[in-house]
Amino acid sequence: MAVDPQASLVITAFDWVPDFARGFVRDLRPRWACEEIGLAYAERLISAVKRPAEHFRDQPWGQVPVIDDAGIRLFESGAILLHLGERHPDLLPVDPQLRADTLSWLFAAFNSVEPMMFELGTVTLFAAGEPWAELRRPSLMAFIGGRLDRLATALGDREWLTGQFSIADIAMVTVLREAQDTDLLTERPVLAAYLARATARPAFGRALAAQLAAFGDGPPSPTQHGETP
Repeated sequence: MAVDPQASLVITAFDWVPDFARGFVRDLRPRWACEEIGLAYAERLISAVKRPAEHFRDQPWGQVPVIDDAGIRLFESGAILLHLGERHPDLLPVDPQLRADTLSWLFAAFNSVEPMMFELGTVTLFAAGEPWAELRRPSLMAFIGGRLDRLATALGDREWLTGQFSIADIAMVTVLREAQDTDLLTERPVLAAYLARATARPAFGRALAAQLAAFGDGPPSPTQHGETP
């Protein structure tokens, strides 16, 4: 499903990010969900360097994604995934227990796994070389490893978290990708295989390609967005 400028669903995303962030910005999540169910969406691209003032009215911290679905506006990728899942049983089952399981795993991805991935990014990238980061890294890796061991056990031999692919898998896989350059997943073959299965889905490939295509080659100047320097 190509990006359609005429679509009633609009995803706000950045028009440029540094190389290390490309493919990891969280508008990938609603893009992926839309691709899975064949839902057309338009893009509203904003500057990550100087974010427009009106964007803070939709997202208090100026982050992405934000969506406008025919006048209904949401921020936070988890809320957006839930909103999109409500539109299609392929993303959020109607069976009461499967729905409950899907919602539980959706929140688990964002509350029980992603915060540690945020900290891992701080320690290994943004604070690399800082004495406190070097001291923190071993205990952090051990803690994340314990969380991932529990996740691997829970997944077991199932293909997807609840048995069928859902918004829970979109959430969990995009979180796990944050660790793909470490040994955290290779040391846990169940999770490495899970990540490989999910990212091999054609819908993921289309979503990733769309996000990458939106990025310019360099940080735009403020005047490119109609703002004074």
